Amino acid sequence: MLVFEGFELLDVFGPLEMFGFLKEQVEIFLIGERLGKIQSTAGPSVIVDKTFEDLSALDILMIPGGAGTRTEVTNESLIQKISRLARSSKHVATICTGAALLAKTGLLDDRRATTNKRAYNWVVSQNEKVNWIHKARWVEDANFFTSSGISAGTDMSLALIAKLFGREQALAIAQRTEYNWDDDSTNDRFAELNKLLD
Repeated sequence: MLVFEGFELLDVFGPLEMFGFLKEQVEIFLIGERLGKIQSTAGPSVIVDKTFEDLSALDILMIPGGAGTRTEVTNESLIQKISRLARSSKHVATICTGAALLAKTGLLDDRRATTNKRAYNWVVSQNEKVNWIHKARWVEDANFFTSSGISAGTDMSLALIAKLFGREQALAIAQRTEYNWDDDSTNDRFAELNKLLD
């Protein structure tokens, strides 16, 4: 999971909580441009485990959103590093406005994707070559998964777990965490609430 200054806490820890129940199958770590503390939008900091230079490929690269994406979309070094690692990874998943960072790489060009509905127009403005889907909890296109805002990343993560490890595993994790998993990727009431209509 990528982290940067101003990342959204739930974007990171909702998905990681779900994948954390697969310790026998997955290794989880936080990736940053540098080692050390990175502060979230809400205030608490995390410690980066690995830099991009430590990695050549991943099974899943996850990119969160947060207020920091407004700055990081102009960070050419970060965008290039995301592009390199995303190209060599089996799956790439974005949460919330993290889609803007991936869109900047060009890897979402001509692909279907979604993002946070309150920040939808800003994210779309970062790359209009993407086939942005305004009404979707999450979207899967080939090996790319993109979710709507914040909590949608947890639903998408369970869908990704279902795809990679089986639906029964995803259901068991949802039950264990007492999480009410919405497994319908089209169930997006926030599009209408934010006036993103057909």
